[in-house]
Amino acid sequence: MTGESIYTSDYKSPFGDLILGSINNTLCLCDWKYRKQRDSIDKRLTMHFNTDFKEKKTEVNEITITQLEEYFSGTRETFDIPLTLAGTSFQESVWNKLIQIPYGQTQSYLELSKNLGNEKAIRAVATANGANAISIIIPCHRIIGSKGDLVGYAGGLEAKKKLLALEGAINKDQLELF
Repeated sequence: MTGESIYTSDYKSPFGDLILGSINNTLCLCDWKYRKQRDSIDKRLTMHFNTDFKEKKTEVNEITITQLEEYFSGTRETFDIPLTLAGTSFQESVWNKLIQIPYGQTQSYLELSKNLGNEKAIRAVATANGANAISIIIPCHRIIGSKGDLVGYAGGLEAKKKLLALEGAINKDQLELF
């Protein structure tokens, strides 16, 4: 064990329940509590940090809640929370590219692959996108299919639609198409 646990807090967002986790005064987890890959994400984090989870409020988790509430109310477009990523170097490169997608914009998996310098890595990019443990803040919801369709999202497609609508990335007429 590292001596420090991943300290978790629950947060009920307007779009679904999230679990937040911090270690060493950085956020390492902001994820949908009831996602299908919950166990594998949690296992990856505990193995990466060689630690366990303990429920405890931390300053980082509280700041994250405040910034998420600002985001959901439409007064925040970017986050300034210190992050610690826990993945392979490829996964982390994908997540760092996701952070660069501006609020209110989307990219396809192909565009993201091209931005990473390997347009043939679409499936690997999609897998890394799905393994993101810091949802919303690392905006994997901004990735769409190449035909503009909404595809896979850990929080569910309904949450993805609402997040993109909140950001103005899709309008109400488009929302009705999904």
